[in-house]
Amino acid sequence: MILVTGGAGFIGSNFVLDWLAGGGEPVVNVDKLTYAGNPANLASLSGDARYRFAQADIGDQAAMEAILAEHRPRAIVHFAAESHVDRSIHGPGEFVQTNVVGTFRLLEAARGHWLALPAAEKEAFRFLHVSTDEVYGSLSETDPAFSETTAYAPNSPYSASKAGSDHLVRAYHHTYGLPTVTTNCSNNYGPYQFPEKLIPLMIANALEGKPLPVYGDGRQVRDWLYVGDHCEAIRMVLARGRTGEVYNVGGNAEKRNLEVVHALCDTLQEMRPREGGYRGLVTYVADRPGHDRRYAIDARKIRAELGWAPRETFESGIARTVRWYLDNAAWVAQVRSGEYRHWIEKNYEKRA
Repeated sequence: MILVTGGAGFIGSNFVLDWLAGGGEPVVNVDKLTYAGNPANLASLSGDARYRFAQADIGDQAAMEAILAEHRPRAIVHFAAESHVDRSIHGPGEFVQTNVVGTFRLLEAARGHWLALPAAEKEAFRFLHVSTDEVYGSLSETDPAFSETTAYAPNSPYSASKAGSDHLVRAYHHTYGLPTVTTNCSNNYGPYQFPEKLIPLMIANALEGKPLPVYGDGRQVRDWLYVGDHCEAIRMVLARGRTGEVYNVGGNAEKRNLEVVHALCDTLQEMRPREGGYRGLVTYVADRPGHDRRYAIDARKIRAELGWAPRETFESGIARTVRWYLDNAAWVAQVRSGEYRHWIEKNYEKRA
């Protein structure tokens, strides 16, 4: 059995579904079920004996110790995190608590579990920490892409808190010998993404004829990674990654934010035509504070060592994503109620 933290969130739920669809061993999913944790993402696993759910906070060390003692996982895949930059600007405390303190408590529980394992199980155990390229800071137009040896220079409370968690994971390997491995990924997109993030927000707004808010000049560059490709990379790192190492995971798809929005508009026009198209809905709004200009991933290490490369192009991934959101309107409507609506009002009301 493996244990997944944050498995009801966007990337975590895609990983759990992908893992079990591929015939992986049973999964116990530990999720606090905050606003971004959605059990509906995993509704298709209802009645599947290979899937178990435990509602718990990774920051509750006693709860995590009890779960580890009950299920005795051979690996932990750690997705659980507060992950939205804008939310971290409005309320950084939760990010420090979950991403730094929570990861520390989880590492302590994992260390105790690992030390108690028989020798063969102890040797095979892995703690895989899923992180972000944002810990490396911001690049200029001409800077080389982030590699695994790029110095950390986080610029938001979110990325700083993730950097802190990365450093703790590294320290637990070097100080205690805990067999950890870390992945730093670029911007993910795909099914089940909470619709405050760029791509699902734009799809939802466009379908309702609402403005498509683009921060600043829209020329910020991100590398875009389809979530299914990310899940495959994590599987490979879990199976064959070297302990104590870091692997960057990128989509080979650097795009300006405005390019992404235009691609979404054009794909929607093909799949659900609108008189006059969708591009006219683009609206420029005040930029976020400290907005990083460019992220780019050098993923040569994971390709060379593990043979991983993304299967989806940006164009094929966007097409799959738009089709999924069109086919799952009920899911979108459910997650856009309540807390989401309050957040959108809070974040965008003064940006016009």
